[in-house]
Amino acid sequence: MKFHQLLVLAGLATPVFASPIVYPAGSGAGQGKHIVFVASDHEYRSEETCPALARILAQSHGFKCTVVFGVDANGHIEAGASNLPGIEALKEADLLVIFARFLNPKAEEMAHLTDYLARGGPVVGLRTSSHAFKIPANAPSAKYSFDSTVAGYEKGFGHQILGNTWVGHHGVNHRQGTRIQLIPVQKIHPILRGVTDNAFCQAGGYVGIAAADFTVLANSQPLVSMDPKADPDSKKAAMPCTWTREYTGESGKKGRVFHSTQGASEDILDASYRRLLVNGILWAAGLEEKITPDLAIAFIGPYQPRTFNFGGCVKGVKPADLAGFESPIMPKGQ
Repeated sequence: MKFHQLLVLAGLATPVFASPIVYPAGSGAGQGKHIVFVASDHEYRSEETCPALARILAQSHGFKCTVVFGVDANGHIEAGASNLPGIEALKEADLLVIFARFLNPKAEEMAHLTDYLARGGPVVGLRTSSHAFKIPANAPSAKYSFDSTVAGYEKGFGHQILGNTWVGHHGVNHRQGTRIQLIPVQKIHPILRGVTDNAFCQAGGYVGIAAADFTVLANSQPLVSMDPKADPDSKKAAMPCTWTREYTGESGKKGRVFHSTQGASEDILDASYRRLLVNGILWAAGLEEKITPDLAIAFIGPYQPRTFNFGGCVKGVKPADLAGFESPIMPKGQ
C-alpha cells in the first residue's frame, strides 16, 4: 500500500472535530467582552437554547459569543456528547454560560474549565448544569462530578459553583409545566427589570434548595398540566428556581453566579423568561447598570425549537450549519 493511501486511511480513522461557532459582536453594553457557551445536554435542547441566546447577546448587546457544542466523531452536534472542541476559548472568556448534563470530557478539555473556575470567572448555569458532570472517582477531575465525595468539594460543580447539585424533579416532567413567580421583595433587583410575573416554562420544576448565601429571585410553581393557563398543582408548593450567589476560585477571586433551573429551548419562547436570562447574563458580566426594562430580547434569525425529550436532537447538523445570524435554529436534519 502506498504512503498516500495510508494517510487517507489514517484520516478516515481519526475522529473529526468541528469548530465552535463564533457570533461577532455588534454594538452594545457588552462591547469588548467575550461569552463562551458550553451546550451539551441529553434532553432539553441546549444546542438550540445556547446559540439563540448567543445571537441576541452578540448582535443586540455587543458581546463576542462563542458556542461550544458536544459533537460526535463526525463533527455533528450530539446531545450530551462529552467531546467539546473549541472549549479552549475559555482562556480568554469574560463569562461562561453552561447548559450541560453528565459530561465526562477529556482531561485536556476539562483543564480549560478548571482553569477558568480557578481564576474565579463568572458563571451562568441553566437547568441540568446542576449535574453537568459525571466523572469517575479515579479521574483527575473527579471532584467536579455531581456526586463527588471529595473533601472540600462535595457534590461537585453544581453544588460548589451553582449552589445545588441534582436533587430531583418537582412535579412530573413532560406532564406539568411551571409558572415562574417573582419574589416580591426582589422585584427591584436589576435582573428583574422588565421581567413580568408568571412566565410559563415547558420544563418541569426541579427541587431547589436555597442556602443562606443565595439571593432567590423567583420560585417555580408546578401546574396541573402543560397548558400555560393551567391551575397550580395544590399538592406542590413553589420552590426556588432562580438565584444569584458567589463562589471563590483557587485564586481567591470571587465569581458571580446566576442560575436558573429552567432553560429548555421551548422555555425561552416566553418573552419574560427570555428577558430574565438575558438580564441575568448581563448581571453576571458585571453590567447590571446597563439593564433596562426594554432591553432588546428579540430572536435573531429563525428560531424553531423542537419539543424537548431524550433522543430529540436534530441529527446531521454541524456547528457550521448555525453560523451567521440568519441560519435557522435548528435547520432541518434527520
